[in-house]
Amino acid sequence: METLSSPAVPGAPPAAGSEARAALRDSVGVGLGFLPLGLAFGALAAQSGLDWWWAGLSAAVAFGGSFEFLLIGLVTAAAPLAAVAASALMVNVRHVFYALSFPLHRVPGRLGKAYSTYALCDEAYALATGGAARAWSGRRLLWLQFLLHLYWVVSSTAGALLGSLVPAGVTGLDFALTALFTVLALDAVRDLRGDLPTPVLAVLSALAARLLFPGRLLPTAFALFTALLLARRLVTAREPRRA
Repeated sequence: METLSSPAVPGAPPAAGSEARAALRDSVGVGLGFLPLGLAFGALAAQSGLDWWWAGLSAAVAFGGSFEFLLIGLVTAAAPLAAVAASALMVNVRHVFYALSFPLHRVPGRLGKAYSTYALCDEAYALATGGAARAWSGRRLLWLQFLLHLYWVVSSTAGALLGSLVPAGVTGLDFALTALFTVLALDAVRDLRGDLPTPVLAVLSALAARLLFPGRLLPTAFALFTALLLARRLVTAREPRRA
């Protein structure tokens, strides 16, 4: 006697297990990219004299790769809390603009929305706003962000634990993030399609910050770059449109 399987109910939400497996497939490529960067971050934290658990705690609580690399220097230099807060704001202010187009409305529950907002990173935004992600459910988005968060915590902790095995004379670990963002910047410049003023303004902002405030280079450069972009926007908005 043939056994008939139960037909799928139209419109029924996918099972949690299938959503998790789908998110794993979506995130594994980025996770492989997180691995060397997290190992470098954890090893750098250990080489800077911080306890091994500091890297994992930072990865779990802060979850901001670029800021966490900067945070190592701020912590070891005993920077004032106000300087740490200002640096965090300037480095992560881009997330405010991410939130304008991130599909947070699909994430279920207040707790889910709170975690999704907290775990919003560059890679999660890139994956969740692509064309294929328009059909993703809120659960799949949450699983995606959780897995990216987990990749970063595990790789950072592993890097800190293995950091003691790295010889003291090895240098360049702090350049890992610079190299990553250099590649991302080159890709962004290719996508500008002739809009050269934007990278020119960024370079001028960095040079001016280096000359004027060498001890506060990063927040100063970000502030100058933001001000120049706003000024350019105001100028171009006042120009008459061509017919």
